[in-house]
Amino acid sequence: MTTPYHPPVKYSLRIEGHRTSVSLEPYFWELLRQAAARRGIAVNTLVASIDADRIRSSTPPGLAGAIRLWLVTHELVPSYEKGGGIAPAALPE
Repeated sequence: MTTPYHPPVKYSLRIEGHRTSVSLEPYFWELLRQAAARRGIAVNTLVASIDADRIRSSTPPGLAGAIRLWLVTHELVPSYEKGGGIAPAALPE
């Protein structure tokens, strides 16, 4: 992918044994895939954890929104705060 600007794509998932799908931009899907790999878990496992947190919220967003928010708060912001920044060279390809 040469640009992060791409319409959402539907991805199939299994959460707690139930099949579902989520529409995410490929950039967010790649960040999610990398986050799961860094933790040594499957994408489905990571999404199930995000979903459980989302459901416990007093005002739960949709699953896709929860994934995007999780990625920003757990992946992008900590990287930036450590001086990593978000540079074009760091964008998933």
